[in-house]
Amino acid sequence: MKRIFYFSIGMMILIVASCRSAKKIQKVISNSKKDTAHSVIIVEDPKVDSIKFINDIFSKMAKNKIDFKTFSAKLKVNYEGGDGKDNEFTAFLRMKKDSAIWVRVEASAFLGIEALRILVTPDSVKIYNKLNKEIILRSVSYLQETARIPLDFYGLQDLLIGNPIYLDSNVVFYRKEANAISLLSVGMIFKNYLTLNNNDYTLTHSKLDNVDVMLPRTCDLTYGDYSQNFSTYRKISITEKSKLDIEFAFKQFNFNEPLSFPFSIPKNYKLK
Repeated sequence: MKRIFYFSIGMMILIVASCRSAKKIQKVISNSKKDTAHSVIIVEDPKVDSIKFINDIFSKMAKNKIDFKTFSAKLKVNYEGGDGKDNEFTAFLRMKKDSAIWVRVEASAFLGIEALRILVTPDSVKIYNKLNKEIILRSVSYLQETARIPLDFYGLQDLLIGNPIYLDSNVVFYRKEANAISLLSVGMIFKNYLTLNNNDYTLTHSKLDNVDVMLPRTCDLTYGDYSQNFSTYRKISITEKSKLDIEFAFKQFNFNEPLSFPFSIPKNYKLK
């Protein structure tokens, strides 16, 4: 159960950092012989105004950005770690925009018994483990301490709702194909190789790597099974010394309904 506890915190606080390594995301988009499968080869049409094309793509992506007042969902989560074992649990997610992210985790091995409850606000992180009767109370900086990357409440909010993360306006390459458009943006910390559906400009894939090429870690995010502009299927693959694959499916979801965020702290729980 302890394994599920720490994984669940990492997955819900930052899915891409659930193995809790001190190392950041590695360079993936490379021209090296070690990674030719992910090399970026750009063939641009000289007749196309590149700046206009990129601005047009960003404008269309902005129209797909999910805006909301409240959001709630039931998720089935499956993950496979380096030991090759499949693990599964159910999570219930509630969010109030720019205010609160609430998660309740049920462990399948315990027949649907609630195992964890998590509440994240713009300035705090609260977690209680109901099975071990433990409480964690931290400032929002716990997100970065756990994830090992610069993540705040608002970045986590975008990650969970399905909006692009770490997408910079500094696009150094793009490629347009029959069914997809790819952009490579470079920020201060991350490069993001983003792939969009050519028909509706929804996200299909995001590959993140650190600007520092000496930090060996890879993260892939895949989006699919869209209901309008909301991705109901996500897959995250993290590769370092071993590989961690996470899949989760939104079985139910609702926007802009009244929500509560219950989080009472029992007096007999141990503070960690």
